[in-house]
Amino acid sequence: MNSTLLEVSGLSVSFDGFRAINNLSVQFPETGMRAIIGPNGAGKTTFMDIVTGKTRPDEGHVIWGERSISLLGMSESEIAMQGIGRKFQKPTVFETQTVRQNLAMALKNPRSPFAVLMHRRTAANGTRIDKIAGEIGLSDSLMRVAGELSHGQKQWLEIGMLLAQDPRLLLVDEPAAGMTVEEREKTTDILREAAKTCAVVVVEHDMEFVRRLDCRVTVLHEGSVLAEGSLDHVTADQAVIDVYLGRSNA
Repeated sequence: MNSTLLEVSGLSVSFDGFRAINNLSVQFPETGMRAIIGPNGAGKTTFMDIVTGKTRPDEGHVIWGERSISLLGMSESEIAMQGIGRKFQKPTVFETQTVRQNLAMALKNPRSPFAVLMHRRTAANGTRIDKIAGEIGLSDSLMRVAGELSHGQKQWLEIGMLLAQDPRLLLVDEPAAGMTVEEREKTTDILREAAKTCAVVVVEHDMEFVRRLDCRVTVLHEGSVLAEGSLDHVTADQAVIDVYLGRSNA
């Protein structure tokens, strides 16, 4: 049974009189993929900002895990420690370090400055790094400096760095942006594999990319859920066509 990992209910937040999130309620199971789509200003980024502690809502609840913990009283770092990882659209990797070093620094180990400085390569860490590198398609690039990687490879490395932290929830913002067709295909494979062991939520505008994810889709509009279901179901919804698909195809 795939029980609820994250439950958002009655969430609202306004900025200078603009209601970015309007009584939003949505649930995410412990594993599996979810795509969130919608027009610009629909509340997609604000939703992720609230879940990760960057933005505080005016009202509502964000309940996490089997112990039903409220995330709203936590700092960004405390929320990250709960196992929530976020990947922004622009990759942020350590450009002057190798792929292996990037993954090693991201491993779920003691995070104090002393512990990081004294980090030693153990057999277990080496095995874990090799496994992640294989999952993200960078096994042959472990000794390459990250700055030399293509845009898509940097995206994969950042996903790998998040996976190294053993997340329970991955929030991924427009991973297909700027990628080649081949890179987009590899990215969907990486995310679908990750969704077997944790919850993966992808915000994306590229409908072909969403179709390859083959997952449940939530459509946001004016800060609320407009429709939810398979991609074929939501793209056939007249309200979705009117506010999003019709506009984007114009």
